[in-house]
Amino acid sequence: MTATAITLFVVSALLVWGGLIVATIHLIRHPEVAAYPSGGEDDDRPEHAVIVHDT
Repeated sequence: MTATAITLFVVSALLVWGGLIVATIHLIRHPEVAAYPSGGEDDDRPEHAVIVHDT
């Protein structure tokens, strides 16, 4: 392998693993919201109903 190929491999590996580490740290610091604010409209459709669009 050439030096360019090895360099690109190392850079891409660091980018992927670095992104994984940053995402993990972000999820640890900002976990999912336990309760959502009230609002929005509730529809009366069954869970697996077909959505009808006006076309």
